[in-house]
Amino acid sequence: MNRRRRRGPRGSRCCKPRIAARRRRAISRSSAPAFTAATRRPSASRCAPLGRLERPALIADLIPSLRHPLPEIRSEAANAIAQAAQGWKQGSGSGGQGSKFTPPAASAIDGASNPLVARLKVEAEPDVREALCDALGRLPYVNAAQAEAAERTLVEMAGRAETLTDRLGVAQGLEGLVRIQRKQHPPDDAALTLLRRLVVPLKGEAVTGARVRRLALEALTTATAVDVDTLGAAAHDPDAQVRRLAMRAAAAAAPQVAPEELHSVLTAGRADDSSIARLEALRSLRTRNDADSCAAALAATGDRDVHVALFALDQLGACGSAPDATAALDRTVSDLTSAGIARGWHRAAHALVALASAQPSRAAAALPQFTASRVWQLRLYAARAAAELKARDALEQLARDEDDNVAEAAVDGLRKLAGHDADAIYVAQLSRKGHQALRAAALALDGTPHAEEARPALQATWQRLIAEGHDNSHDARDAIEKTLTSVGADPRVGPGRTLRSAATTIQNDLNAEDLHRLAAPRARVTIRGVGTFELALFTSQAPAAVLRFARLAEAGYYNGLTFHRVVPNFVIQGGSPGATEYIGDASFMRDEVGLWPHVRGAVGVSTRGRDTGDAQIFVDLVDNPRLDHEYTVFAQVLNGIEVVDQVLEGDVIERIEIVVGP
Repeated sequence: MNRRRRRGPRGSRCCKPRIAARRRRAISRSSAPAFTAATRRPSASRCAPLGRLERPALIADLIPSLRHPLPEIRSEAANAIAQAAQGWKQGSGSGGQGSKFTPPAASAIDGASNPLVARLKVEAEPDVREALCDALGRLPYVNAAQAEAAERTLVEMAGRAETLTDRLGVAQGLEGLVRIQRKQHPPDDAALTLLRRLVVPLKGEAVTGARVRRLALEALTTATAVDVDTLGAAAHDPDAQVRRLAMRAAAAAAPQVAPEELHSVLTAGRADDSSIARLEALRSLRTRNDADSCAAALAATGDRDVHVALFALDQLGACGSAPDATAALDRTVSDLTSAGIARGWHRAAHALVALASAQPSRAAAALPQFTASRVWQLRLYAARAAAELKARDALEQLARDEDDNVAEAAVDGLRKLAGHDADAIYVAQLSRKGHQALRAAALALDGTPHAEEARPALQATWQRLIAEGHDNSHDARDAIEKTLTSVGADPRVGPGRTLRSAATTIQNDLNAEDLHRLAAPRARVTIRGVGTFELALFTSQAPAAVLRFARLAEAGYYNGLTFHRVVPNFVIQGGSPGATEYIGDASFMRDEVGLWPHVRGAVGVSTRGRDTGDAQIFVDLVDNPRLDHEYTVFAQVLNGIEVVDQVLEGDVIERIEIVVGP
């Protein structure tokens, strides 16, 4: 998954209502309601796939399903209406993806929201009310009046909430509404009062109501409206994720919260039992430029959790005026005795980049031992440090590195430092195989004054990528096309102008035999030197994604690949033969964005734009509601989440086994 750009349903037999309850509690085993497009009947069984097309013109076909006798279909219809409405944001209008963008009229949005509001007033099933509230919160309203009306509906719903499910629906709706609409309609006093009330655990709901509290606190933080009482309650919540969010909220609390109150909360957070809260406390101390931030980071370099310790090393980059901090970085950089051991290179690598900011002269002295390392990750971090140090010689050396990830980082640094003075180096990169290196070189050559030298290499690379026919070279192809245009060449003219994909049939190759075999499968993931965790695969929720994943796993595709991206308190991502977001399996697959939320342990398909999944996967380390309805969720961690928490950048997937049957 790529957070630098936005990247990114079916089955005819619906699951029982208890599935929604499991989803609310984020319990990992189960599937969720979904529908198949196999029938041509204009029925609710097509709700999910119609919604996933994100075509607003289909909303009228979905509205009748809000009255369907089956509650699970009414829930799916509400979700599908909201998903279809996202086409207005994507610029698809009523003509489908790729149409010229025309902002929708307010009446068009009303045509989607009014039926949802009307159904909410009469709906008897809590699970359906939850889906309706969630849908209302994420419609792309075009004016403040519409957002205010949706907010008022959600606040009124809270007043007649009968169950935990109702409160969850209200919290989901308000979190989405505040996040999406905060600029044109900040939440009013009634909504803020409600959200603050939802952050306080109710009797008997310390565990079951945790997700309600998380969502409410997310919304308050987004609105910069966390007051001192709410912050204090959240900082002592029994749920670790709520406490983590309290640490984050402290960096964006309401202006009237006294600095000493915030400092007290963050100081306590540094000693929290949960590593996710300790890490967030460090981040917020730095965000607030707290006087204790460097001392706190220095102390945390010895944290019992390696992710907290590495994050603390990163934080020391801003502590150049603290002698103890720079001395600690210097010692860490100087000790490469464990760098050649599996999982042993991380501390030195992080310390080098931090030292490049804190004490450039010391980092420059240490740089050669990293650029000459046999461990490619150390050379990668050396390229990042060299860019910070503006060390052109080191960047030019690393741009010629045998590893494409190292070369990419070096070219990115040279592009900022030397510009077109290094065009000869960028042109040489175009003979590489890695899409990431090709993309970096093409971007660096954009607008080059050396068009005659660059043009033939760009054209040859373009034609090579077209001939290979890999869908996932599209980022490199887009960059090359843009640069060719800048040097007066049209890549669409001449041979090799049409992508010949060799593997496009796999993306929707569903059959009854596999669907039956994988009706209730699990996957067992073994991480070399770390441990094993198991996934429940959601065949009914995301059949194409599950089948693609299962077939590749059974063929040994994932064996020996790595988790190349680890972002504490966010996700881990892996499944790339090139250990980069730009290289996965050859062909793309359609998104299957459904109802399962991005809670801790959810497993999603990594994308770089709609329908660009190439078999790379990610696991949510915490609840990530901003990813809901954006990325396919095809599995959930059943057991072994503590193993997931231990995964470090570069850890190897020993094997993935698909387990079917009892």
